[in-house]
Amino acid sequence: MLLTPENFNWPLAYDAEAVVARHLKAFLARNSFASRLAARMQAETGTEVFEWTDHLVVSPEHAEEFRAVGFGPELADAPEGFMVLAHPHAMLPRVLVDTRAASSPFPRSLAIRPESLADFMARHGLTGLIHGRPCARLRRLHVNEENGAHLEAVERLGYRGFVVHDPEPGFAGAVLAVRELWRTRKRDYDHDEDGCKQAFALLEEAVNRVGRDVACELFFAEERDFWMFRNRAGRVQKRRQDQLGLGWANHDHHTFRCSRRYFPDLVQFMEKLGLEKRERFYAGAEAGWGAQVMESPTVGIVVFADVDLQPEEVNEDYAARRLPEVNFVRTVGLWCGLHGDSFLQAGMHHLEARFNHPLLKEQLAAAGVATMKPFSDFPFLKQAFTEGERWAVDPRRVNALLQKGLITQAQAAGFIKDGAIGSHLENLERKGGFKGFNQKAVSAIIAATDPRAVQAAH
Repeated sequence: MLLTPENFNWPLAYDAEAVVARHLKAFLARNSFASRLAARMQAETGTEVFEWTDHLVVSPEHAEEFRAVGFGPELADAPEGFMVLAHPHAMLPRVLVDTRAASSPFPRSLAIRPESLADFMARHGLTGLIHGRPCARLRRLHVNEENGAHLEAVERLGYRGFVVHDPEPGFAGAVLAVRELWRTRKRDYDHDEDGCKQAFALLEEAVNRVGRDVACELFFAEERDFWMFRNRAGRVQKRRQDQLGLGWANHDHHTFRCSRRYFPDLVQFMEKLGLEKRERFYAGAEAGWGAQVMESPTVGIVVFADVDLQPEEVNEDYAARRLPEVNFVRTVGLWCGLHGDSFLQAGMHHLEARFNHPLLKEQLAAAGVATMKPFSDFPFLKQAFTEGERWAVDPRRVNALLQKGLITQAQAAGFIKDGAIGSHLENLERKGGFKGFNQKAVSAIIAATDPRAVQAAH
């Protein structure tokens, strides 16, 4: 179970990160294709090969080295003779120990993970057969071998293991059908209750067709696409990553803003997709917001779900019951009032992906995308939003907020005239395998992006 105490602090695993980095460096020194690819990742996408690495394969004498820095056995499907090691509290690539391999000072194999092997092959002029039919839960591609260092690429579909199983007859068609279900999902209804009911009905159909984990993988792929169509920075960066055939496989977490009324529906929906509750946040009465972090380790999906919160609600499991209506809105509630819930009309507030933080900022600036001041600037965690995408606001939503006394007449006129900030891309860099979030820093950026504050500054 991923459920963690409310005050859980994710550790820093610098020693473990250093061991992985040393093995990765040793591999790149022997494989020129991989080395050139790593350099292009930096120069063309502002990312590091570390963040694209799915796993390393090492010889047995290295097992104790990884165990000594916190890696331990993981129960995952693996070929005979292989042992899977993973760090339980750090965001680091996994390690396969080939118990039958001869001693080697460098990893015998490194696997990177793009979203689509076909796209990766096309962008790099690669030939050869993909091991695993289309829509298999795991597909593998031999890229090259040089000086005994074997580079491969893997494509995953809601699967954490390492064994290729061809899909059952009809499964590929079911995957395509579920992808269409999520892509064509109607989000905007006259009554949000109808939108929620429809989403849960589609979820049930999707799980029945392809299983929970694949339904989860496909749902978030479509959520990223929906967000990207409404966020220029996302489109610019996705294009840059697609030039190397990588896609969004470097995603870190998906941020959903939710109204108080539908917050438990959002959490229940995520639970049915296999996400488990992790730590909760409450930033204090002045900030007025809370968040539930959720994760599916099988699929590699993390959700940060925001909601307006009152002081007396902090000690409750506010994701488990419907919160009562209140006569005010904070940052999250106002955003939902103007644009709709992330779960419904608005889509995600932002996608956060892992980058080389200063490098991406510089590269996006050259592409005409500005970055806001960082709201986390620590050795282990750097975070900054791109400048917000301003969305037009439906006057009916503005008038509904005005009639409830939640905004002023001047604010209403401004939102109708100028719209309001809707979404961002978040530039994140993690070190030490740090999996957590900085509550104080998140609170600062939530306050800074309050639609009223942005309007006043504008």
